[in-house]
Amino acid sequence: MNKIRIEIPSLTENIRMIESFIDNAKEKYHLNDDIYGNIMIAVTEAVINAIKHGNHNDSSKNVALSLSFNDSVIKFRVEDEGQGFEYDKLPDPTAPENIDKPGGRGIFLMKHLADEVSFAEKGRIVDLSFYMN
Repeated sequence: MNKIRIEIPSLTENIRMIESFIDNAKEKYHLNDDIYGNIMIAVTEAVINAIKHGNHNDSSKNVALSLSFNDSVIKFRVEDEGQGFEYDKLPDPTAPENIDKPGGRGIFLMKHLADEVSFAEKGRIVDLSFYMN
């Protein structure tokens, strides 16, 4: 299994480094446009959440992104240095009472775009898996 990893300080302008990382993965693993689009949105969303909500935009704290690949699955892991959160208690952003609330959409999006989403370390780690075939 191949694995590559980068760490960025928690600044939203560093998202372009995450986008380059994903572009490199597209080239290296010959990802088709559909899966690439899903990965780009879901992974950048996870990193933005880690920067804003996990590390509270504290540039002395890092967000790590790693990618592992085997024949049928490409998996991205996003880790922050925050306190974690109650990922199992998030309101459904599509429920009528939440339609106008700004929060909660990122994880909802991630769950729709990735084939599997799982959390660890009290929510400081999110794994996003995408099936290749």
